[in-house]
Amino acid sequence: MKYISTRGAAPALSFDEVLLTGLARDGGLYLPESWPSFSPEEIRSLAGKPYAEVAYAVIRPFVGDSIAEADLKRILKETYAVFEHRAVAPLKQLDERTWLMELFHGPTLAFKDYALQLVGRLFDHVLKARGERVTVIGATSGDTGSAAIEACRDRAQVDIFMLHPKGRTSEVQRRQMTTILSPNVHNIALEGTFDDCQDQVKAMFNDMAFRDAMNLSAVNSINWARIMAQIVYYFVAAVALGAPDRAVAFSVPTGNFGNIYAAYAAGRMGLPVSQLIVGSNSNDILTRFFNSGTMEMAAVSPTLSPSMDIQVSSNFERLLFDVLDRDGDAVARTLQGFRQSGRFAVTAEQLQRLRRLFDCHRLDDAETLAEIAARHKASGELLDPHSAIGTAAAAAALRDDVSVVVALACAHPAKFPDAVKKAAGVHPALPPRLADLYEREERCTVLPNDLSALQRYIGGNRPPADADTRGAA
Repeated sequence: MKYISTRGAAPALSFDEVLLTGLARDGGLYLPESWPSFSPEEIRSLAGKPYAEVAYAVIRPFVGDSIAEADLKRILKETYAVFEHRAVAPLKQLDERTWLMELFHGPTLAFKDYALQLVGRLFDHVLKARGERVTVIGATSGDTGSAAIEACRDRAQVDIFMLHPKGRTSEVQRRQMTTILSPNVHNIALEGTFDDCQDQVKAMFNDMAFRDAMNLSAVNSINWARIMAQIVYYFVAAVALGAPDRAVAFSVPTGNFGNIYAAYAAGRMGLPVSQLIVGSNSNDILTRFFNSGTMEMAAVSPTLSPSMDIQVSSNFERLLFDVLDRDGDAVARTLQGFRQSGRFAVTAEQLQRLRRLFDCHRLDDAETLAEIAARHKASGELLDPHSAIGTAAAAAALRDDVSVVVALACAHPAKFPDAVKKAAGVHPALPPRLADLYEREERCTVLPNDLSALQRYIGGNRPPADADTRGAA
C-alpha cells in the first residue's frame, strides 16, 4: 500500500513513513493510492468478532508489510484492552430507527481515544525499530489533546507539544491535558482560537528547516493513521445492525471533518453506507457548504460544544480531492485561493454528487440544551453537547427511505458538566479513575499566537535525541 498527497507534489510513501510524517511536504494530506475493497462475504464474516479482530481485518490492508502480522495483532489487542466496556464501542437503541454508538469508554472519555491509543503504540513500535525519536506537535479544540497526551506520555522516543486555545476548552478538557506531568509532555495555551492553533501547527510543518531539525510528527487527524483507526467502529456498528444485508446511515457531530470522513472511507471500502449526516454547531461552515456549495470562513464563536468551534475543517481536503477527481494541482489551487479570499465554491454538479450521500443540520446552543433535556426526559439518557448535536441532526435530517441511523456519542457527559446540568438538572460524575481531577497539579505554558515564539519554546524544551524521558516528573 502506497500513500499519495492530496496536492500531488509530494513523494508517495509507505504506511510507516506516513505515520511518522503526518503532513505531506507539499502541504497536503496523505491518502491511500487506492481503497481496499471488502466483499459482502468479507463484511458478513466480521459479525460477532471482538473489536480488536475487526480492527485487524480493516487496518491490515492499509499497513501492508510495514508491520509484521503478529506485531499488528498484538498492538491492536493491547490498544483495545484498556477500554472499559467489553464491547469497546457499544450500541444503544434510542428509538425505532436510531441507535447511539458510545465512543467514550477509553482513557480520556472521548472518541479520539479509539485512534490515538493505537497511534501512540504504532509510534513506539516503528520508532524503536528505526532507532529514531520524534517531536509530536498537535492542535486541539479539546479532546484530541488529552487523548494524544495520554497515548504519548512516558514514551521513550516521543516528545509531545500540544496547543490548545486559551480559555476555549471546558475545565475537564483542560485539566485532562495539563495535569499530565510526564517530562515528555508539554502543554501550550495559545492566545487565539483553535484555527490559530491549527494554522501554527501547519506553519511549523511547512518550515522545512524546523521540521527536519525537530523531526516533527503529527497526531491530529491530518495524520492518516488517525482516520484509518476510526474507520473500524463504522464497520463494527454497521455489521452489528445487519450490514452488508442492510445499509446504515451515520450522524456525526463534526468540526474538523475527520470523524465523518472515516465513515466516508468505510463506504469507499464497500461498507453499505446509505447516508452521512453532518452535525454542526453555530460554527457552521460545513452545513453552509453542503447547503450552498460554497465554503466560506467566518469568525469562530465560542459554544457549549467547543470541540467543534472550528471554521477551517482540515480533513475536508481529503474529500475535496475526490470531488476534484483526484487532481492534486486543482486541490492546491483551490485551497491557496481559500486561504487568500476565505471562500471557494464547487460546481452544481459536484455539489449534487456530494448530496447523494451527505446531509447536514445545524444547532445553536439553545437547541443543543433543548436536545439534551429532551433525551434525558424521554429515556434518562445523558448526552454531552457534541453527542446531542449528533442525535438532533439524525432526527432532523434522516431520509425517509433509510431504515437505521447510528448517531455518534463522541464524549462522556462528565467532560461538559456545566452544560449537561444546565439542560438536564443533573451533574454527571467523572468515572472513579478521574474523580480527583480537580485536585491535581496543572502544568501549562501560555504563549502568544506567534510562530517564532512557539518555535523557540519547542526548540528549547525538546531534549537531546538520545535522551530517555520515561517516568513521571
